[in-house]
Amino acid sequence: MNQKPIVLYTDHEINRALCYSFAKGSNSLMCHVNNFKEFDKTIATYGYLRGTGEVLKKVKNFFYIDHGYFKQSKRKFIKNKVHNIDLDGYFRIVFNDYWHDGSKQMPSDRFNKLSLSIKDIKKKGEYIILSEPVPEAIQHYNLGNWTEKTINNLKKFTDRKIVIHSRRSEIKLDELLENAWAFVSDHSSAGFKAMMEGVPAYFTNSTLKRIASIDNIEKHEINYSTFNNLAYEQWTIKEIQNGEAWNYLSKRSND
Repeated sequence: MNQKPIVLYTDHEINRALCYSFAKGSNSLMCHVNNFKEFDKTIATYGYLRGTGEVLKKVKNFFYIDHGYFKQSKRKFIKNKVHNIDLDGYFRIVFNDYWHDGSKQMPSDRFNKLSLSIKDIKKKGEYIILSEPVPEAIQHYNLGNWTEKTINNLKKFTDRKIVIHSRRSEIKLDELLENAWAFVSDHSSAGFKAMMEGVPAYFTNSTLKRIASIDNIEKHEINYSTFNNLAYEQWTIKEIQNGEAWNYLSKRSND
């Protein structure tokens, strides 16, 4: 990527923190999303709310920043809204997509550095967890009738019981994972948590399903090498600010 991105920021506190860090690390110019008109330029931004999503759909090239795959910053959900507790975790940065497909063959050192424990894959389970997208994601990613469509698709490959879960659910995900056979979502990062707990996760998103697609749900497998690959695609605030992330990303985007 020869053209440095214009970093679009909003009035949201977390967006500003991440965008400032990215601009500093890449030595890029910043612009408020409401003032941006140069859709032929490469951009970088955090999230798809408050106007950034509309711009992301118009530009040709972009770097998308959001919460990482492992060791995310602490968050809590209150009345279906996300509240960040800190920014001490990892953030993924993706070129011309919202997620990585985990296909890069990377060493294990960066994942090992996270010091995460991985449970053995569960030998049995009572049901499949179907994780519904939040309303904002349904709108941005055009996921209308996702739950119904996914259930009908799942029935082609399995006859197991399906338990629907969302942020509004009274039963916490941790409890459901204890007796689950598999976890299914379009793009939820909880899928990676499920795999860490020994529950295979499958995705319907066109990029993430390259990691695991629901047509393989009865194979009941976890591709652990994916963890190593994705660990190389997420960064701390410090790594973003000091240019380490940009040095890696600028080379990758030229591949």
